[in-house]
Amino acid sequence: MTTAASTSSAELGPRVLHIITDLDIGGAEHMLVTLVSALAQQGLSATVLSLMRGGALAQTLRRERVDVHEIGMQPGRPDPRVMLRLARHTRDLHPDLIQTWMYHADLLGGLAARMATQVPIVWGLHNTDLDPQRTKRSTRWVVRACAALSHAVPARIVSCSDTGAALHARLGYAPDKLVSIPNGFDTEALRPNPAHRLEVRAELGLRSDAVLVGQVARFDPQKDHRSFIRAAGRLARERADVHFVLVGKGCEPGNRELVCWIGDSGAAQRFHLLGLRQDARRLLAAFDVAALSSAYGEAFPLVLGEAMACGVPCVATDVGDAARIIGDTGHSVPPGDPAALADALLALLRLPAPARAALGEAARARIVGEFSLPAVTARYARLYRDLMETRSHA
Repeated sequence: MTTAASTSSAELGPRVLHIITDLDIGGAEHMLVTLVSALAQQGLSATVLSLMRGGALAQTLRRERVDVHEIGMQPGRPDPRVMLRLARHTRDLHPDLIQTWMYHADLLGGLAARMATQVPIVWGLHNTDLDPQRTKRSTRWVVRACAALSHAVPARIVSCSDTGAALHARLGYAPDKLVSIPNGFDTEALRPNPAHRLEVRAELGLRSDAVLVGQVARFDPQKDHRSFIRAAGRLARERADVHFVLVGKGCEPGNRELVCWIGDSGAAQRFHLLGLRQDARRLLAAFDVAALSSAYGEAFPLVLGEAMACGVPCVATDVGDAARIIGDTGHSVPPGDPAALADALLALLRLPAPARAALGEAARARIVGEFSLPAVTARYARLYRDLMETRSHA
């Protein structure tokens, strides 16, 4: 077990233990980090327990003076001793409430918590696709086990998307315990920045008026970069001023498969592969349009809200709650349809600059009005406090 060496946040108030599979970079993991910091302002202290070791976001949490514990579970290697260690750590940490994140943490964390304590347990759902062709058998088994246990183990089950809540109700999760709380966005940190537009174009060696269409997503079949690239090829034939920026793990010149697809697009000279970046939010603010070409599996894509908060209109495939996030400030298209994606991107780029800017302003206003971090944090805080109060009166 490892912990932060700095002063623990446990002195701030009621203690919430967050159990998550790992702390690698991902949407749910980022939301955990964001929520922990925001809840501290509401008097709810946090400890984070990762089933696996390491992960870039573990250090982020430690820098924010959050205690981080690691169980050391090995992926793909079931070990009953993990349950015992998890139960022991859970008991020793004396939480007032436990929030688990994603299927494996819901199952193992929920069972370990029931072995060690009687505090309220809240499960977290961050998926909307369990197609047998794309989902590991072991994951499907975990989901079936969670569905059966959902009627007894958690007090509430929070889905970050309406689509996800409906899916899991159909899978047998206790419908009376399901509640949707969307991801939230720090709209003070995420905002339009004309300086970023100029800086990024200069870094890429482009004119200040070059048009940028960008996608921030790791290279993975779920994200369907091939459809984005095919759409970009169509778009490039219509517009000579458009450049395409790909940001995310695996989106780099050394990725031969990706580079081959780009070569086939006929517009290779207009692609910029930036790989995994720590300044992804700065890059988002430099785009004229942000895209997300996911084929499946999205629940509540954070990158869309982040781009919109920066005043950038978006085009995304209609997967998970993407269309709900965008509303009427951009376009959603069927997944796996490069022609439709290209047409939607072109429709935004054909707008006069003032009209596209107004659409970006409307996108930001939508995030501020419906998905702001303070509003989302307040919903989590209210849920946690209600459950803790109910237990104290039992």
